[in-house]
Amino acid sequence: MPTSKTTEKKSATAASKVMTDGRTADDSKSAAASALSQAGKPAKKTTSKAVAAKASANLQSDDTGKNTKTASASALSQAKGSKKK
Repeated sequence: MPTSKTTEKKSATAASKVMTDGRTADDSKSAAASALSQAGKPAKKTTSKAVAAKASANLQSDDTGKNTKTASASALSQAKGSKKK
């Protein structure tokens, strides 16, 4: 069941930058791809547990860039079981 949340323009732009940056790790691209797949209204997908774990790790890492953290936060907020705000 999809969440009622969607990726906002700011997060989608950050996710796009992550996807096109050749220096970005695969885990970061997974989270960015998840955020991009949930852009638009209404969202028809949720973030999988595997991608949510990668997004969580991205957020906890000091080496993660701002765009990756933005995309990861968006993907994680749309994970199945995330709390609605």
